Amino acid sequence: MQTKKNNVMVAPSILSADFGRMNEEVERMDKCGADVVHCDVMDGIFVPNITFGFKMIADIKKKTKLPLDVHLMIDCPERYVERFIDAGADWLTIHYEATDILIPTLEKIKKRGVKCGAVISPDTPVQVLRECFPICDIVLLMSVYPGFGGQKFIEKSLGRMSELKKLRVETGSGALLEVDGGITADNAEAIVRAGADVLVAGNTLFSAQDPAAVINGFHAL
Repeated sequence: MQTKKNNVMVAPSILSADFGRMNEEVERMDKCGADVVHCDVMDGIFVPNITFGFKMIADIKKKTKLPLDVHLMIDCPERYVERFIDAGADWLTIHYEATDILIPTLEKIKKRGVKCGAVISPDTPVQVLRECFPICDIVLLMSVYPGFGGQKFIEKSLGRMSELKKLRVETGSGALLEVDGGITADNAEAIVRAGADVLVAGNTLFSAQDPAAVINGFHAL
């Protein structure tokens, strides 16, 4: 495992993994120095894609000691947060756009001893999170449109991350700022400089010839 040099955390997104070899893929990222495993749950309703559900989370949980960062891209996530917690989620993030009861759902997650987080898509104003920021352990900024892996980083996300960083200070929150979508070795430094604490990367890591070197490079930022 590579030595982590600072506070930047790296979260490989298993959306880009070989689903037929998921245990080996997760183990490979663990050995390469990953900090958490990012699991994108999609329902085909909130986003136009379907991935996996409770059983995949439970099966991965049995095979790794890394925290599972479960990102619910699903409609009305309040219906399922308890089941994802029971399946093994250590971090559980839900979309602002997907629910009318964001704060009560975050509070429900937190009461179960799981890190809770709010997510915003690229066209959602950052300021909508002001009220829930103090509750959150994580705030996740989508830097691509949710639903598919392999998209290009949306450049305006840098300014949005800076806004989130400022909002964190204004609200007195200690939330981690996470970025998901299009992160590469070329843009990671700018993303961290804008305020990101956690980098979610899919294709960049799973298709890399030496993912350990990429992770070590992110840790060194």
